[in-house]
Amino acid sequence: MDLLEYQGKQLFAKHGLDVSDGSAVTTVDDAVAAANKIGYPVVVKAQVLMGGRGKAGGVKLASDEDEAREHATNILGLDIKGHITRTLWIEHASDIATEYYASVLLDRSAKKPLVMFSTEGGVEIETVAEETPEKLIKQNVDPLVGLTKEQALDIATQGKADEDVIEGVADALVALYEVWIEEDASLAEINPLIVTPDRKVKALDAKVSLDGNAAFRHPDHAELGDKANLDPIEVKAAEQDVVYVKLDGNIGILGNGAGLVMSTLDVVAQAGGEPANFLDAGGGSDAAKVKQAVEIILSNDNVKAVLFNIFGGITRCDEVANGLVAAFADLKPTVPFVVRLDGTNDVAGREILEKAALPNVQTAKTMNEAAEKVVAAAKGNS
Repeated sequence: MDLLEYQGKQLFAKHGLDVSDGSAVTTVDDAVAAANKIGYPVVVKAQVLMGGRGKAGGVKLASDEDEAREHATNILGLDIKGHITRTLWIEHASDIATEYYASVLLDRSAKKPLVMFSTEGGVEIETVAEETPEKLIKQNVDPLVGLTKEQALDIATQGKADEDVIEGVADALVALYEVWIEEDASLAEINPLIVTPDRKVKALDAKVSLDGNAAFRHPDHAELGDKANLDPIEVKAAEQDVVYVKLDGNIGILGNGAGLVMSTLDVVAQAGGEPANFLDAGGGSDAAKVKQAVEIILSNDNVKAVLFNIFGGITRCDEVANGLVAAFADLKPTVPFVVRLDGTNDVAGREILEKAALPNVQTAKTMNEAAEKVVAAAKGNS
């Protein structure tokens, strides 16, 4: 789960990182009130899960109440690359002497945490890595020890942070690592990590992604994220414990197992189709869960055909077939379905479908055959 900037900053402050005073608001009047309380100049920032906010007009400096009202009025409701601004973060403007970059993430190849630091902050880190890789310091951390102050000092020194703020940078790195560990984050990033004229080290921005698999350990995370901009179908799927991601195509996909679903997306694309979703029904799916999944897929009006690709293991193909029959009885779908069943009880599953004689349902023996049939069906239904 990705966090909005202000939510990330709140986690930073919880773990000792220095951030600017600010307030999250959802109305113009509240924005003006917050600005008056914080004290001018303030920065009015759009809170969306999208980069390029400044270029899109989503970050503005206000020196008085009139400017705060004007900027809040213009930014609330602003569409930034498909994300509608419904929340503003009002914070006291910071004086900046230097901009750095810092992040903590998982190095999958080394199977260890990775700390990165650069004095080239305020720009995309990919650009730094490509054009001046020597300015991006990377060090793995022993997960059993954690990031020590000594290692953090070494990273700051190697990264050529200004000598008088090396201690402050090291403290910020240790605190950022603490956020990553204790909040079960997959990414904790500050860009820029600024040095103020009075030589304080401060997080001016926050990019934090939390590991959804660890949500049970963090009930306080339940209200985080940009819920106002979530797709309603994805919200419904999450409520029903279905792994669903909406895509831009018109072919609904259901499979069991993330690897199989991803392969199915690729095969459909190779056959000339465009998947409308990723939906992993998971292992052990019964008829009721399959029916739920069908309802979720058909909630997307763009879907013109649906592909079931099931490799039965824990998931029994006869249960999948029964779920599809139940879905047709209650939902009465009008779009064509292509079903490929293989594995546990696949013969029984196909027999169930044959006996039910569901309208507009085809079967296929292989994944490639299923992909070709569903692409043709979608084109015929467009």
